[in-house]
Amino acid sequence: MKLQLALDLVNIPEAKRLVREVEAYIDVVEIGTPVVINEGLRAVKEIKEAFPNLTVLADLKIMDAGAFEVMKASEAGADIITVLGATDDSTIKGAVEEAKKQGTKILIDMINVKDLEKRAKEVDALGVDYICVHTGYDLQAAGESPFEQLKTIKRVVKNAKTAVAGGIKLNTLPEAIKAQPDLVIVGGGITGHDDKKAVASQMRELVKQS
Repeated sequence: MKLQLALDLVNIPEAKRLVREVEAYIDVVEIGTPVVINEGLRAVKEIKEAFPNLTVLADLKIMDAGAFEVMKASEAGADIITVLGATDDSTIKGAVEEAKKQGTKILIDMINVKDLEKRAKEVDALGVDYICVHTGYDLQAAGESPFEQLKTIKRVVKNAKTAVAGGIKLNTLPEAIKAQPDLVIVGGGITGHDDKKAVASQMRELVKQS
């Protein structure tokens, strides 16, 4: 099980400072969609150059032009690129084919997918590397959590690894771990603390024990 740090509300210098603080405790650093919108793929490039030993995920949430966008993110240094599960199969297939050429991986974000079980089965058959259940900011505010959804996809996914994201904090991490995802994604649960290193270290310990 790996720990991913999601960076959403930072610029490039802030991202570097933040990653430097917790680098020893995380496996993957995610350049979140808001960062890509504000800074472009330069953010991916600079973080990969600054932290070559970390896996870098570009959260592009691709909905169209799968092959082209995966090519561009891969060229910028991304190791994992996100595609939305709500898109059509041809976009996912294009993304998967291009990722294979580039030596990168595809994570399917199942945010707002209505029939999770059915779509997870379909997406799993397309050769993607990760399938991620994701409770977005707006649904978190309404009190939803991704853990039940994770159990649903764990039942049906046979090939891909699984990931979970959405409001995970130190006190809810044990619940996430119990469902045994391959990747646990934490954003504000680390970045929202003054002592980020201490929280990341505790999370790493919990993940290691699983």
